[in-house]
Amino acid sequence: MTGLRERKKLATRRALSSAALRLAAERGLENVTIEDITADANVALRTFRNYFASKYEAVAAIGVDRARRIGASLLERPAGEPLWEALTHAVLQHYEGTDQPFSQDMMISIGQVLQAPAMRGEFLKVNLEMQNALAAAIAERTGTDLRADMYPQILAGAVTAATQVATRRWYAADPPVALRPLLELALRQLATACSSPTPRAAR
Repeated sequence: MTGLRERKKLATRRALSSAALRLAAERGLENVTIEDITADANVALRTFRNYFASKYEAVAAIGVDRARRIGASLLERPAGEPLWEALTHAVLQHYEGTDQPFSQDMMISIGQVLQAPAMRGEFLKVNLEMQNALAAAIAERTGTDLRADMYPQILAGAVTAATQVATRRWYAADPPVALRPLLELALRQLATACSSPTPRAAR
């Protein structure tokens, strides 16, 4: 069980990252300062550096933390559950609140943040975090040696790529659509592709 100090640190990190993302969506990323973020989160300015190196890292932290939770959730799934079902449940579990479309204005703001050149490096880190978290959990569930077998990283990479495709489709959609159904569809199509005996184009 997580101790009180760790829970407080996690709460502070989440408050800062939530404030950073919300303010960036509301004002535009370039119009948000670290001072704005700490004031909104009711956290001392000097505390920010204990958690993040930049406002960009703070904005992306929600994705990093979600990636880690997805890996942990995969390990918590029932041992007898088929791996693909466990993966799907673990991923979708952490996209609560995305069953309905957001407003057009909100989607424009989110798209601007997600596509900002300054955020590209941070989102690469998010994707790597998700791939590594999933690979470690897949290796443990399947009894695979992560250092000797490429399977966990390959599967984790495929799942991560599928979520990326769904997310890009989500913020580019006009009119807006819900994210969670797109994620579910992407994972289902990946499962179909992996189980298909021949490429679709060859049929």
